[in-house]
Amino acid sequence: MFSKILIANRGEIAVRIIKTCKRLGISTAAVYSEADAQSLHVKLADEAYLVGGPRVHESYLNLEKIMEIAKETKADAIHPGYGLLSENPSFAKRCAEEGIVFIGPSADVISKMGSKIESRKTMIEAGVPVVPGISTSIPTVEEAKEIANTIGYPLMLKASAGGGGIGMQTIETEQTLVQAFESNQTRAKNFFGNGEMYMEKLITNAHHIEIQVLADSFGNTVYAWERECSIQRRNQKVIEEAPSPFLDEETRHAMGQVAVKAAKALGYENAGTIEFLVDENKNFYFLEMNTRLQVEHPVTEEITGLDLVEQQLRIAAGETLTFTQEEIARNGHAIEARIYAEDPKTFFPSPGKITELQLPSEVRIDHFLEAGVTITPFYDPMIAKVIAHGATREEAIGNLHAALGEMKVTGIKTNIPMLMQVLEDDTFKSGVYTTSFVSNQLVKK
Repeated sequence: MFSKILIANRGEIAVRIIKTCKRLGISTAAVYSEADAQSLHVKLADEAYLVGGPRVHESYLNLEKIMEIAKETKADAIHPGYGLLSENPSFAKRCAEEGIVFIGPSADVISKMGSKIESRKTMIEAGVPVVPGISTSIPTVEEAKEIANTIGYPLMLKASAGGGGIGMQTIETEQTLVQAFESNQTRAKNFFGNGEMYMEKLITNAHHIEIQVLADSFGNTVYAWERECSIQRRNQKVIEEAPSPFLDEETRHAMGQVAVKAAKALGYENAGTIEFLVDENKNFYFLEMNTRLQVEHPVTEEITGLDLVEQQLRIAAGETLTFTQEEIARNGHAIEARIYAEDPKTFFPSPGKITELQLPSEVRIDHFLEAGVTITPFYDPMIAKVIAHGATREEAIGNLHAALGEMKVTGIKTNIPMLMQVLEDDTFKSGVYTTSFVSNQLVKK
């Protein structure tokens, strides 16, 4: 096992990683920007190093500076968390060149799965079902119009290098396509340095369901069940639960087996997630693969008893998985709510200073919050995750609702009222909600 790791991230995920490292007796080195000098992850780490200015390109995306700090601290490995450099193949490659273990898959796999076009091609070759569409880049709006007529409306216009809903738009008509194509192409180029666009058929009444996989370097690959991630705003998840209330056992196992097949076809190592769209008839289609730890990983931990960060560390250190597929538990139900510093009606960010903080006491909460901390406009507005477990789905929902009612964050706006509204909704309680729930049902109330 490693003696010291550097955490190339910030906020709640950095705190989360530090907690597992402390339990395993691993020393941690944190990096922080000027805006995060007083952040909780800086206080909890054994060592902490200023990496740059407040903006992400000055600090958490400064690959050269992070590598310099890693070598200075004599870190054995780097954990990238999620977001930022976690799916940057150049970062993984540089770690290998410097003799520092990257806690994640290889640079080649990250590169292949980082392009949604390439990942589609790879999954098709592996025999994994994909959403009907095109697996090549569309350079012009005129070509997009021709392809759209072949696929048929409605469809999804997507950025090949996209994430978090950026560069993605539902297209209902040719007029909408003409208006959306260049703006999404430009936005993708600005955010990801890659303006490649492609299109897929829109799966209506869809569920967004992902399968957690773990794979060691000895050829052992397992799936740790699924997560239902269909409560989304602006194509970003806000509530996730495990197991999915929509799946039956046959579909659940079939999706798990396909996810393992996909991971094996890639030669995948470490923790990863295969994301699927599932239609109303329970047909499922590959959407993308996230080659990192997911924000919503705690719900899997709650029902399986696994510490996924620990599994990441052990796999990266060259250890074998110590359990088989049949030994992975599925105990009760877990549900997670993401707390954002944002206006609950417009979903616009709401930075500011937290003047008062009261956290729920009976549930798990992953966070980096303290009274007096300023939530800056420089980073993603997610500030915490509240995770509740119960013997049944109904009990888990009740526990989460009680926890959110107990939580108090003043000085900034949060999406807690919106989350409470979801949990109180009869359609959500029934478990038959889809990805259109927030836009078609909640927002219209």
